[in-house]
Amino acid sequence: MLAIAIGFLAVWATALAAPTLGSAPTVQVRNGTYTGIHDTNYNQDYFLGIPYAQQPIGNLRFTVPQSLNESWDGSRDAKAYSDICVGYGTDSIWYPQSEACLTLNVIRSASATKGSKLPVGVWIHGGGFFEGSGRDERYNMSRIVENASKIGKPFIAVSINYRLSAWGFISSSELAGSGNTNLGLRDQRLALQWIQENIEAFGGDPTKVTIWGESAGAMSVGYHLTAYGGRDDRLFRAGILESGAPIAAGPSNYTTYQSSYDEIVAAVNCTNTVDTLQCLREVPFARLNSVFNGTYGSPKYNFGPVVDGDFIRDWGSIQLDKHEFVKVPVLAGSNTDEGTAFGPTGINTTEEWYDYLTGMALPRKNRGAFNFATPPTVANQILKLYPDIPSEGIPAFLGDTRVPSQGYQWRRTSAFAGDFTMHANRRRQCEVWAETSTPAYCYRFNVHAADVPLLYGVTHFEEVSFVFNNIAGLGYHYGKPFAGVPQSYINLSSMMTSMWASFIHDLDPNSGVNKSVHWAAYQRDSPMDLVLDANTTSHMEADTWRKEGIDYINSVAKAFWR
Repeated sequence: MLAIAIGFLAVWATALAAPTLGSAPTVQVRNGTYTGIHDTNYNQDYFLGIPYAQQPIGNLRFTVPQSLNESWDGSRDAKAYSDICVGYGTDSIWYPQSEACLTLNVIRSASATKGSKLPVGVWIHGGGFFEGSGRDERYNMSRIVENASKIGKPFIAVSINYRLSAWGFISSSELAGSGNTNLGLRDQRLALQWIQENIEAFGGDPTKVTIWGESAGAMSVGYHLTAYGGRDDRLFRAGILESGAPIAAGPSNYTTYQSSYDEIVAAVNCTNTVDTLQCLREVPFARLNSVFNGTYGSPKYNFGPVVDGDFIRDWGSIQLDKHEFVKVPVLAGSNTDEGTAFGPTGINTTEEWYDYLTGMALPRKNRGAFNFATPPTVANQILKLYPDIPSEGIPAFLGDTRVPSQGYQWRRTSAFAGDFTMHANRRRQCEVWAETSTPAYCYRFNVHAADVPLLYGVTHFEEVSFVFNNIAGLGYHYGKPFAGVPQSYINLSSMMTSMWASFIHDLDPNSGVNKSVHWAAYQRDSPMDLVLDANTTSHMEADTWRKEGIDYINSVAKAFWR
């Protein structure tokens, strides 16, 4: 435990503990030389806070990211994380923030050299596109990189920052007309291009990059798989999607957010200017930040990726139906009780749920992720497919017990919310990959960790600590996921972190893992996924869980604008 704590200081703190440091490593990238940090505990090198773009300040605010345009002699320090991109929520409050945040971090085994040609895993953090960072301690790469080397599947890990909330996803006719849409996704794309040009200097192989994310990070991976109509720019050879897919949960194009844009413009007295977008670029940061900052621990304006006819050509379901995506292997899954994180609260009757489905009859803080209305025919079918007290509820251990604090219909609404936001999207992705004979390793994570109340079951984000082998619970401020759990949880984490490393290394999660179950790729005629469990043995199952509801959601995707 002491070694873990010391390693944590070496990786995540800006004031580094001297006993962990060895001879500082250097790398020469295209623009110049960087000096990083060597951690003797993990025998790893860290290169932190490296810019991959010109910083989006001044006239570059609300503009597509620009490539670096400088070089230097001598060496620059890459020994500390940069500020994170400005975000709103509990994922962001622990770290210094600023607009000057377009940086990445490289973690490698110290044995890696320029000629090592190691595979590369690029982590894209989640957080609803409004919070989070590559600096988040919960995504400490040292454990998974260390384990990967031990099992003979070494890889180089990269984490990135990208613009968030209105800073990265502000949208309107003004943004669309000037080509400045989906800025946060374009930030990620430029980071991937930087990696192509420079990762070999760290010992990586630019032809063996896996893009990897969770939640909004997984959705980002999905957007890159379908970007520009599925154009393959040779930026990656595989994707890992944890609780997210190319199909987005909700509707949006630039017109969706026009009223929010106009409200922001008015709030900073830019309405009567000739160029409102340029006016926003000139507003002092503190003033604009106060306009963007909302209540309930979230942003005031819920900007997110939009269908712009360019980066995102069409709704994800349509692109998948047309097979307009990059045909590379994926590892993709979701958690059993996703809906407890995304469903509405305070719904007590069938009539109230019908009103909610058709008209948003709840305060904002109670609405959950289902943020638009359905046609009455669709709403009525949802009521039938997700009956009151279903046989498969969320969480299952509650049986037929009502949960008054969440609403008497909570199990019912949560079942639908989980399918709508995560399970249906994941299943459709796996189906389409099988249709094109592209390998897809699909899973359902089914373990309740100790960092959330039992009431919420196997909810969103719970697999993350297992993937990163974060047994110490670094970065978990409200509870430790492995506190008081049996050894089977530790064993599952060891297996999962090895599976993920094996997939990054070989495109096969089985290659470096000694286990009793073989994770088979998804098949069109007999679809199967892997149930990852610590209470029973992990096992393959037919991917028919809540089939009728999920099939219906996917069949009416256009009604949901997704």
